[in-house]
Amino acid sequence: MAKNEAKRVSMIDVAHAAGVSHQTVSRVINNSPDVSASTRIKVLRVIEQLGYYPSNSARALATKKSRTLGLIVGAENRTSRNIIAPIEAQAKSRGLFLSISMVNETLCEQSDIQDLCESFEEQNVDGLIIDAPTDAIFTSLCRTRILKPCVCVTATHGAISAHEGMNMLRSHSNVEYSMIGINQSRAMNDIVSLIAHYGHRNAIYIAGPSQWRGAATRLIAWRSLSTAQGIHSHIVQCTSWKSSESYARMNHMIEKFGIDGVALPTVIVASSDEQAVGVVRSLYEHGLKIPSDISVVGFGDIPAISDFFPPLTTVSLDMQQLGSLAVREALRLMNHGPEPAFPDMSHGVGQIPAGLKLRSSIGAVLR
Repeated sequence: MAKNEAKRVSMIDVAHAAGVSHQTVSRVINNSPDVSASTRIKVLRVIEQLGYYPSNSARALATKKSRTLGLIVGAENRTSRNIIAPIEAQAKSRGLFLSISMVNETLCEQSDIQDLCESFEEQNVDGLIIDAPTDAIFTSLCRTRILKPCVCVTATHGAISAHEGMNMLRSHSNVEYSMIGINQSRAMNDIVSLIAHYGHRNAIYIAGPSQWRGAATRLIAWRSLSTAQGIHSHIVQCTSWKSSESYARMNHMIEKFGIDGVALPTVIVASSDEQAVGVVRSLYEHGLKIPSDISVVGFGDIPAISDFFPPLTTVSLDMQQLGSLAVREALRLMNHGPEPAFPDMSHGVGQIPAGLKLRSSIGAVLR
């Protein structure tokens, strides 16, 4: 070791500085009840002053717990990656470590999930959080025998519903598990109510790729809610989230309505903000003004979309709250905390609300 290299603070150093035994320091670190309040406070102050961080491997040997969560997220999608930071922050605030693995959202197979879960088992993680935005990940998870308490972050609908997936897990896994997600159906209800309020009765809906569970859930909700509000709907099914595809499909729709001699609908609702960007480009290139000629609504509230022209009306997804709740739910399953209070439960999924962001891309019907 170089002479100028700082020596790592040890538990013995803390014990000497606090005037207690190293066993007492260990009890404080591991939250043992067999320590007086005054001693606990004294030891914690010394730990903070010295900057002591207990070895995770040593604590794991002593407690048989690694205080580590395993996290599986998608590698390609921005929304999936956005959940990592809030999960990591919440885990750190609870004294937990995080081990992260990524999978391809659309190409994932059951063997991929099985291998990752086995790898986490070898790491002796205490619990799992698995972000499952696609049918590929969700179905693979539900067919895999899980050996650790597991929180699945997903939407309610897809090739199989969340309720069906829960039954599949129950059939071969004996651990605690739960599912949480954004309340996409209620968010779509807010959108439909908004466009109906502005007098829109004829709409185009740009649907996201069907293998993405959020897209499937939004489309199911759109069909039901728009029909209930008496809104005539033209569904445009996209195979990706890319703005280039929604741009091309919107060009086709404008040409089709023109050939048929039929006026365009008065509002376009996109299943994502990225798709809305492509739609807006197409509309402007065809000389249509937003919102005086046609209104546009997105979904997701991606960065800078409030500075788009015009600023896009959309739905904000609270990934911070979702990530925090995922960790709190994992702790509950590991018997380390109370059950989080979810505003809604649907199809066995604990759900948090999304927020409608009303901006200037929507207006009243003028034709």
